[in-house]
Amino acid sequence: MLRLSNFSHSSWRLMQCQPIPLQKSQRHITTQQRCRQKEEPNTTKTALPLRKRPTQLTDEIIRVDHAGELGADRIYAGQMAVLGNGPMGKTIAHMWEQEKEHRRKFENLIHEHRVRPTIMVPIWNVAGFMLGAGTALLGEKAAMACTVAVETVIVEHYNEQLRQIMESPKPDKELLATITKFRDEEQEHHDTGIDCGAEQAPFYKAITEVIKVGCKTAIAISKRI
Repeated sequence: MLRLSNFSHSSWRLMQCQPIPLQKSQRHITTQQRCRQKEEPNTTKTALPLRKRPTQLTDEIIRVDHAGELGADRIYAGQMAVLGNGPMGKTIAHMWEQEKEHRRKFENLIHEHRVRPTIMVPIWNVAGFMLGAGTALLGEKAAMACTVAVETVIVEHYNEQLRQIMESPKPDKELLATITKFRDEEQEHHDTGIDCGAEQAPFYKAITEVIKVGCKTAIAISKRI
């Protein structure tokens, strides 16, 4: 009796330690749970690129506008080198100071957002100065024709960027305010050029059309490289 009692007690303990087999429905539920766990990480990964789109738009805007304001800064530097001591000196100096402010702002945004500047910066630096000085050598009115052409393209460009920012999922308020302010100042430069006789420059239409094409080409290139 003692042996039988010991055997029964040991057997009972062994039976308690054995795993209980799952029923068919339970096995099915467990398999579904495992499948869901495997699928969840993939769902998260596919959603990530959507969150990057506003940042990509911001980066592109900062890169191209930095290049544009650098070019504008150098254009007025070229005009000042030729006409700085003449009657138009103060007018050009005022517009140049505003362009310097624009350039500084976008240089700050380049660093804050860690945006890669266009590799064309050295070329736009030289080309801008040559354009400003070259048109100034043709006379004050030709210099103002250059201003009108450049500012026409920049105002249109800024208006397009403002539309893109406002239509984006998360509009960048700082960038929106910055571009709005600069757009208005560029429009003032355009109007100043008209008031100072730009349309009376020799070959006004030809000069402005060539410069507009050049500016639009520079914008397109700066967006890509």
